[in-house]
Amino acid sequence: MENRIKAGIMGVCIGDALGVPVEFKKREDLKINPVIKMLEYMSWNQPKGTWSDDSSLTLCLAEQLIKGYDLEKIGQSFVKWYKYGHWTAHGKLFDIGGTTRHALARLIKGESARFSGNIFEEDNGNGSLMRILPLAFYLENEDSIQKLYNTVKEVSTITHGHFRSVFACFIYVIFAIQLLKGKDKKEAYTNTQKIVLEYALEQGFNPDEIVLFNKILKHDISGYPENEIKSGGYVLHSLEASLWCFLNSESYSEAVLKAINLGEDTDTTGAITGGIAGIYYGFESIPKEWMNELVRKDDIEALCQRLENKYAI
Repeated sequence: MENRIKAGIMGVCIGDALGVPVEFKKREDLKINPVIKMLEYMSWNQPKGTWSDDSSLTLCLAEQLIKGYDLEKIGQSFVKWYKYGHWTAHGKLFDIGGTTRHALARLIKGESARFSGNIFEEDNGNGSLMRILPLAFYLENEDSIQKLYNTVKEVSTITHGHFRSVFACFIYVIFAIQLLKGKDKKEAYTNTQKIVLEYALEQGFNPDEIVLFNKILKHDISGYPENEIKSGGYVLHSLEASLWCFLNSESYSEAVLKAINLGEDTDTTGAITGGIAGIYYGFESIPKEWMNELVRKDDIEALCQRLENKYAI
């Protein structure tokens, strides 16, 4: 499939930008006034098409992967974003999660990216899941599940080192790779369940942690009613919501709008959903109007092209 990398990364950025103006809004309010197009100002007082930290850190990771995999350089690119506004929409950041801020402060003080991430249970926001998608392009043809898991773990742990955050990223990357391999939604999902559960069992991961993912791994997340899908900043809820929106939609736009209209952490649910929906439905499926309204569209497209040149077969 042509432009899969561009479709995925643009999918993240557009989902993010659609969600930025209504971040923190309640689901009940968005039921009355649903998002159906790019809005401006409101929650963050940003112009139309502005994306947030989700896209910035995704783009930082993508840019580093063009040069090859180097964990310390990925960590330093996140610092460059934090300190100097690298890969921000307008030259300065306006949103950063607490866990990410603490981790980047450690990197600035000279800590290695291997040990910079927070590792406590309360550090399971969605700040590594929202930026992990480029690893799917890098790891698509990796035969070793162990190497795949270790790489996802390393990149998550730059900021979010608790097992739950790492495991959520792992599930998402495995699912994205299944989509990249051309599987339909249902097959991609059941394959992901099988691959992840077998690996968890083989590794002897803490069953108390694995059981938290039962809605996704043992059951069919798409079958749950909307009122059982939460959309705040907790990594497990973000993964559940994104898979639920994607599996219950028939187009890119339906998937991301469903994600955003769940309310609360709208930009991140939009970004995570948008990445997999972009890969699945393709670049041409993303509405042109949204694409044209995206800030720094040409810069993002140029970056995607470089990544495509490096990793697309």
